[in-house]
Amino acid sequence: MRIITRKALSTFWDKHAAAEAPLKSWFHEANQGSWATPQDIKDKYRNASILGDNRVVFNIKGNDYRLVVKIHYNTRVVYIRFVGTHDEYDKIDAETI
Repeated sequence: MRIITRKALSTFWDKHAAAEAPLKSWFHEANQGSWATPQDIKDKYRNASILGDNRVVFNIKGNDYRLVVKIHYNTRVVYIRFVGTHDEYDKIDAETI
């Protein structure tokens, strides 16, 4: 998968050092992944939440952080829409961000 953009992740972990290793791990796994359907994601990440409009919410570092992505399965592109703390996530609408 091609991930747009890693900069969003690095900017976040610059402020939240505990998120760096888990986000790097997610990035590496996603980059090497071959997700053709939402089920492919659920097979690998059981706690991921599949939302409408091809959005997925990943729990990072035991649910301390949330990562929302939009996936274009046909082109194998993952767009990072949000990365934040659980509290910050509660203030957004993951289906429209």
